[in-house]
Amino acid sequence: MKIYRLIRVFVVTTALLGLAACTTDTTTPITDDTGGPSSVPSVRPSTSNLQCISPEDCRTKALAVNTFYFDFDVAEFRTGDREILSHHAQQLASDPSMRVRLEGHADERGTREYNIALGERRAEGIQNYLVVNGASRSQIEVVSYGEERPAVRGTSERAYQRNRRVVIIDR
Repeated sequence: MKIYRLIRVFVVTTALLGLAACTTDTTTPITDDTGGPSSVPSVRPSTSNLQCISPEDCRTKALAVNTFYFDFDVAEFRTGDREILSHHAQQLASDPSMRVRLEGHADERGTREYNIALGERRAEGIQNYLVVNGASRSQIEVVSYGEERPAVRGTSERAYQRNRRVVIIDR
């Protein structure tokens, strides 16, 4: 009986922590190895911040973004990416023949198995968002490479940040 109570407390606590992580922006600017600002934004701008001249211009600029970065050991995409992902979902919904592959990645910290699973959870999170916003699940393939295909080699925070990502690839 005690074990069931402990399991229930664990599940509720985990769910609450997950919700808190989704609603709290704990990102901080990343600096490069020289101490200057990194080229990787700490939070991607929403489409309203893309300096658009028309709704079509916003759509075009949003669809040009195909890489979404993640915080350390987090599978939920950043709140600032929602508008851009919504444009991707609308694009998929408007063209049922279109297919994409979501490639999930992680930095090198953690075991190979853990990083494969983390990359998959990241890609599946984006897949779920796209489906909820109009795309068909059959249009989306999810692949995880974990730490196997780094965007940047190195052990700096900047390199780690660039490697924690999901990339949308047109097929």
